[in-house]
Parts: sequence; structure tokens; C-alpha cells
Amino acid sequence: MFFSKYIAVSFLLFCLSLDAANCAGPLFHFCFSQTKYTVNSPYATKLNGLLNQLSTKVPRTGFRLDFNVDAENRVNGLALCRGDVSSRNCKTCVIDAEKEVRHRCPYEKGATIWYDYCLLKYSDMDFFGKIDNGNKFYMWNVQEVKNTTSFNRKLKDLLSSLSYKAYASPKLYATGELVLGSSEKLYGLAQCTRDLSSLDCKECLDGAIGELPKCCDGKRGGRVVGGSCNFRYELYPFVAA
Repeated sequence: MFFSKYIAVSFLLFCLSLDAANCAGPLFHFCFSQTKYTVNSPYATKLNGLLNQLSTKVPRTGFRLDFNVDAENRVNGLALCRGDVSSRNCKTCVIDAEKEVRHRCPYEKGATIWYDYCLLKYSDMDFFGKIDNGNKFYMWNVQEVKNTTSFNRKLKDLLSSLSYKAYASPKLYATGELVLGSSEKLYGLAQCTRDLSSLDCKECLDGAIGELPKCCDGKRGGRVVGGSCNFRYELYPFVAA
């Protein structure tokens, strides 16, 4: 079982260049195992091999899951890159995530770390195909919109449409935009890890969208980010065309 952990983090965006893959550190991380491994243990050996496989193979498709079948030292791992990220930036992000999560969660048998471009997750428990509602955090822009009621309604409309588009996409990923006025647009992104079924992806995203009032009421930008799905919206374009 993953522990239920929620945290709200306010943010201002300093890295606006889409090519600046390493301009910022991780968004957040969780160390969630109840036990630890030792440096020369069989688990450590299998984890090293699994993380190497993830960083090597994930850039080809933007997603990879791996595991070993040793019942006593089972290791399950998953890496996901944002749907618009290049193979080069994807690989760089996953390698950075591997190094950083080891530093932040030393000898933990379960951990998740998020960057703007990727997610890396591993555990001694089988989590494939299960919605992770425990490891989740919020981010938002500290600036607010003028007409909160109208904005929130249009934002929910956009994100709900992206939830459906992601559900219908083989990559479980969708982006879109919505015109707010004569000179302003709202941009959004929704994505799930591809170990989920389409239906579970939609359930995960709809649940995340339902948390909008908790994290992002009237904010000019925001995210709900979890271990199985996430969404983001901004008043400027933030994904590659």
C-alpha cells in the first residue's frame, strides 16, 4: 500500500525555454517504502539493473516498465516522459531522476520522483495497472485571474475534454487549448502512465480534475501531479508544437 501523502507547493516558472531540460531540479519526490535494502544486497543489484534498463530503453517510446521475477527481491520500475519531449531530453531526464532519487531516498525499496519532463518510480510491491492515489502533490501559480467563476468553469471544460482525449489516445496523453477572450488562451495537458487501462486513466484524471478547488482555485496556472496521472494548465503555451 502506498501511504496517502498530499502537499501543496506554490511556484513561479523561471524556466520558460522548452529546450532547457536541466534548467530546474525535481518538482517533488516521495520515499514510501517501509523497509530498506543494504548496499550489497540482492535487491540493490536488481534495482541497479532495472534502473539502467529504464534509462536505456524509455527514450524510444517515452514509456517503459520493468520488473524481475525473484519473489524475495522483486523490483518493479516505471519511467514516463512527457508526451512532447524529445528522445534526447527524455533520456537526460530519466538519468537525472535516477541519480537524484538515490540521493533523496537512500536505500529505500520504494520511491517516486517527478521532473517537468519525466517521472521515475520503483518499488518492491507490484503497482502495475493500479491507480496510485497516495503519492500526489499540487503546484500553482501565485497570481490569480480576474474573473474566477468564469475561468474555473472554462478550465474544467478544457481539462474534462483532455481527460477524454487522453483516454482515447494510445499514448494516454493529450494537449489542447481554449479561447478565453480576444487576446488570451488557456493551454492544458493531461497524461497517464501507460500501465493503466484507458478506463483507469480516465478515472485517474477525472479524480485529479476533481481536486481543482483544493489546489488551483482562480490561479493562472496549476498542476495536480500523481504517481499514475497528472494534468497541467497555463495561460501560455508550454509544450512543443
